[in-house]
Amino acid sequence: MKHYKPTTKSRRNTSGIDYRKIVTTSEPHKALTKGFHRGTGRNNTGRITTRHKGGGHKRLHRDVDFLFDKFDVPFVINTVEYDPSRSGFIGLVTYKDGEKRYTLLHNSAKVGDENVVSEKAPIIPGNRMPLGNMLVGTFVYNVELKHRGGAKLARSGGNYVEILAKDGGYVDVKLPSSEVRKVPANAWATIGEVSNNENRLVKLGKAGRSRWLGIRPTTRGTAMNPVDHPHGGGEGRQGRGRRRAISIYGKPTGKGQKSRRAKKYSNKFIVSRRRVGKR
Repeated sequence: MKHYKPTTKSRRNTSGIDYRKIVTTSEPHKALTKGFHRGTGRNNTGRITTRHKGGGHKRLHRDVDFLFDKFDVPFVINTVEYDPSRSGFIGLVTYKDGEKRYTLLHNSAKVGDENVVSEKAPIIPGNRMPLGNMLVGTFVYNVELKHRGGAKLARSGGNYVEILAKDGGYVDVKLPSSEVRKVPANAWATIGEVSNNENRLVKLGKAGRSRWLGIRPTTRGTAMNPVDHPHGGGEGRQGRGRRRAISIYGKPTGKGQKSRRAKKYSNKFIVSRRRVGKR
């Protein structure tokens, strides 16, 4: 972590990642980049569907491989790079046949490491194989939800999924949210933890850094009028006037509220629901 001298009020509370000690290059591989329009929380008619999004610094999209469809061909990590669109570090890898791709790196990855995507791969960080071929207790990331469906789970900096048990063609895994879920045994995953586990310790320090990230200000519901929010109104400071906290749309939110749909299609795969509220 990098801590700053308190030259201003905001600098006193600011901390960040010391990228100079980790990142090996500042220029991405041009063939694997492209421009794109960032999400601003609006739908095709221009209405706000996700609040507090918009603005932010312009970004260059890196085409990161989450499908991993090149099997039994070893690859070598060439670089460790920063990706503005994700919290983990990515790396440019070169396969033995000469193809280059970007991949999400594990926490102990360094330039020169060699890994492989194979059903019979050694159980070392960075190798990728089906969940059914791994040992119970293994930490994995880039986990698929179905066979050859592409990595969907545990892709943020420092995250990992723990393998708890195997039974009946499924593997029970514990997600970062504490939810225990069944995943098909033939779904693939990468061994290890996602890089940049210090990301959660970063203190932005000032409102401006949030705006650079594309995060717009959040106004408390209690500070609004009754016409604008269910928590609004009242003379002076008031309680919310209801048992459960709800959003501007009237849906349960925060404070340990359950927000999962009662008839969601994936309920049959949930072994244990995530813990909500204070940990």
